[in-house]
Amino acid sequence: MKSHTKVCVIGGGVVGCSVLYHLTKLGWSDVMLNERSELTSGSTWHAAGGFHTLNGDTNMAALQGYTIRLYKELEELTGMSCGLHHVGGVTLADTQERFDMLKAERAKHRYMGLHTEILGPEEIKKVAPITNIDGIIGGLYDPLDGHLDPSGTTHAYAKAARMAGAEIVLHNKVEETNQRPDGSWEIVTEKGMVIAEHLVNAGGLWAREVGAMAGVYLPLHPMEHQYIVTDDIPEIYERGNEHPHVMDPGGESYLRQEGRGLCIGFYEKSCEPWAVDGTPWGFGHELLPDNLDKITESVEFAYQRFPVLATAGVKSVIHGPFTFAPDGNPLVGPVPGLRNYWSACGVMAGFSQGGGVGLTLAQWMIEGEPERDVFAMDVSRFGKWITPGYTLPKVVENYQNRFSVSYPNEELPAARPCQTTPMYDIWDSMGAVFGQQFGLEVPNYFADDGEERYETPSFRRSNAFDATAREVKAVREAVGINEVQNFGKFMVTGADARDWLDRIMAGRIPKPGRLSLTPMLSPKGRLIGDFTISCLSDTEFQLTASYGSQAYHERWFRKHLDGEVSLANISDRRTGFQIAGPNAQAVLASVTRSDVSADTFKFLDVKRMVVGMADCIVQRVSYTGDLGYEIYTDAMSQRHLWHVLWDAGQKHGMRPFGMRAMMSLRLDKFFGSWLSEFSPDYTAAETGMERFISFKKNTDFIGRAAAEAEKAQGAARTLVAFEVDALDADVVAYEPIWINGSVEGFCTSGGYSHFAHKSIALGLIPTEMAKEGLEVEIEILGEMRPARLITTALFDADGARMRG
Repeated sequence: MKSHTKVCVIGGGVVGCSVLYHLTKLGWSDVMLNERSELTSGSTWHAAGGFHTLNGDTNMAALQGYTIRLYKELEELTGMSCGLHHVGGVTLADTQERFDMLKAERAKHRYMGLHTEILGPEEIKKVAPITNIDGIIGGLYDPLDGHLDPSGTTHAYAKAARMAGAEIVLHNKVEETNQRPDGSWEIVTEKGMVIAEHLVNAGGLWAREVGAMAGVYLPLHPMEHQYIVTDDIPEIYERGNEHPHVMDPGGESYLRQEGRGLCIGFYEKSCEPWAVDGTPWGFGHELLPDNLDKITESVEFAYQRFPVLATAGVKSVIHGPFTFAPDGNPLVGPVPGLRNYWSACGVMAGFSQGGGVGLTLAQWMIEGEPERDVFAMDVSRFGKWITPGYTLPKVVENYQNRFSVSYPNEELPAARPCQTTPMYDIWDSMGAVFGQQFGLEVPNYFADDGEERYETPSFRRSNAFDATAREVKAVREAVGINEVQNFGKFMVTGADARDWLDRIMAGRIPKPGRLSLTPMLSPKGRLIGDFTISCLSDTEFQLTASYGSQAYHERWFRKHLDGEVSLANISDRRTGFQIAGPNAQAVLASVTRSDVSADTFKFLDVKRMVVGMADCIVQRVSYTGDLGYEIYTDAMSQRHLWHVLWDAGQKHGMRPFGMRAMMSLRLDKFFGSWLSEFSPDYTAAETGMERFISFKKNTDFIGRAAAEAEKAQGAARTLVAFEVDALDADVVAYEPIWINGSVEGFCTSGGYSHFAHKSIALGLIPTEMAKEGLEVEIEILGEMRPARLITTALFDADGARMRG
């Protein structure tokens, strides 16, 4: 066993072996893997081995597609068999809501180049003849679905890595991981110590325990999962060709052929978490005792959906644990707060996602960033607030909802409320219907007396529609107030603060008393941040951006921190309110002795002032696109500030508004949203953020070369707005845009403008096609809806009210 290596991967399941292989594939051969037992120990060896591309997140679906295509490459490279069975698969819909979801997924697949198709009941019967189609509305067929040999596939990854120089050490339990002053890691194993520049935690069932060795908590938990293999079934072995997979979400089951019989597994509601207080180190090649009682209802339902099961004997029951993160996606990437410590765990669908996870992590380590936006599986999407007490109920909830319809407006209830602001009880008393962001309870909208305090999950316009309209009307005609807690906020101070920000940010760094909007770029010119910079003095700056991405951004900041600069994450220490609308200035003027007249307090100004009795930072800007102010104060003063503003606002028609109204208001001005229009999938030139880049400044800011190259060449695609002839469903995201009969682009987000009474979509299309009045069709829930490109903002097109 080598004593020094560039990378040490801990864990020899399919994910660990994939990471090892991809590191060698991208050029690092001085790598090794340590496994406490044999390869495939833990969850890999007893997995059902199915794979599919269906995923609500398009980047995750793309990575799953990469994983599936990789298997033939592995077989050719190693001469080993992965036991591939590309039999195709159909997902059934027994409700209109589920069918809407499948149609929405099919639409996404069009622009992704995935060749799935919607089937009617009789077509399903032809593809999957053992299916009882009573009650079935339709289904989604994917020809890439299939299954493989888990052991053979894992060993193929391992052989390919070895062929390129990697070392794999078995029966070598890791006992300690200790970081050295230079950022490298001492990895103490049963066979001796290894010094590694980078450590990858691919510990699977033991990832929590491996993480604890480094003092980090990784939010994942094992769940018990059970599937059944039947005896021979004539309807199966007499077919002549292999039966496709069938996913029956209504019955919480998935089914595929296994030899001359069937394998059927269940995501039952009466599920059981496993190893709540830690995974035993001695566990690895065992199964859990059969527990057929918990799947009794699911089995009975399966007998009705697949009648051949009712007379088939049971050959074996496989009951074993595998891990989930709270939202069901993997935990991948550099762990915030640690140097050179990488996570590759929580991959519950290892044979659908393992290849993509390995590729992503290898790109991140070797090239500095992955090729696509992978925030959906970035380990930084969970903050320091998360605990095992939160993780457990969310994991249980996710398991139970594995096959449930996933709605774009759905707010799942487990482990809530977790984080709340001092305003929570006040908002609650005012009828707030809450959503959740990064563990924080945030009002989505406010229900009036007699209205339901629950938003109905839907792919169409929900029961929040009327309430949202009321709130939009209040902002546009009087004044609205909402909380600014759900911004990520950082303080950057020190003698070198301005120079440091000049290198980190692509835009102009403002002078004292002013603020600026700026993108933050990766070295390849991708958007990794959308920031407001407020200059309080030459050595003191407040940065605001996405609340949910604060750990992601802080990780980037600390990676690049140098000079006489201090960084503090004050996201939960500094809070306050936004007031917006034509009466906002009158409200503010009535509660402060500072001059807030338009001539003195101009658009994009920032000032310290006392509001009521609270010391505040007030900046004249608003994401609503209206005349507005963001008023920040210490969390201890927030309730006082609320009463001051609310009392003063009553004679001006003040009304609270939530995130549903905010997302409608921003569409009036075609404002983009983080992780919708602005994300690492896109560049500044593509999204219109290029106008905020300061190419004149004499600083080699991160991403400058890439941004200049794109500016010179021109972006191939551009972000535009459409007015959509929608029915009762608006654009959400990733709907294909059809131009002259072919898919030429896709939507990034959309919704309903309650001010203009129009359905609006934002999307990316080829630059040469982006002309005012362009007629297109946007596919919404399987229906082609006419749309027209528009360039004039729906509200305050010349900015007179916002700036006046």
